[in-house]
Amino acid sequence: MPANRSEQSRRAILDAAISMIGELGYDNISIEAIARQAGVSKQTIYRWWPSKGAVILEAATESLGTVVAIPDTGDIVADIRSQLTGILELITTTGFGPAYRCLIAAGQSDPDLLRALFDQIIEPNIEDFGARAALAQQRGEMRVDADWQTLRDLLYGVVEYRLFHSMSLEPEYIDGILEIVFHGVR
Repeated sequence: MPANRSEQSRRAILDAAISMIGELGYDNISIEAIARQAGVSKQTIYRWWPSKGAVILEAATESLGTVVAIPDTGDIVADIRSQLTGILELITTTGFGPAYRCLIAAGQSDPDLLRALFDQIIEPNIEDFGARAALAQQRGEMRVDADWQTLRDLLYGVVEYRLFHSMSLEPEYIDGILEIVFHGVR
């Protein structure tokens, strides 16, 4: 990020991008439209980001950054419930859900965008979950031999599945996922 970047303009651009994508969808917004909504020139946007996808990715990454940290209360189930509830609220009350869906879709024909999405959103969260799971195993919050990668896929894969298929996501659903994942169905 260039040192001379105006934080006010940057924030206006990211806010415009995330709100517009929620209303109009990825294909129906342009750098020009984002610039108009943010009150900046399109040259300003192109000076800071190489593409519309890069603007939306940064906006989504910043939105998600406020809720993805897994708390550490000493109860892995409660901590994941808290994190997933925060993610659910973000998905259902802001432009993050539509932005994330659009970024995944756009990434199918833009490998650089898909790689950036993985590097900026997915990989850091995989690492954070792995670290929290290891701590939970050390403390006895979960079995030492528990496969944390599969656990992660079950917890977050279900949320993404429902998000990508425009299925409802309620807090009670998260409780059901946690019950099955941590206590089974028998």
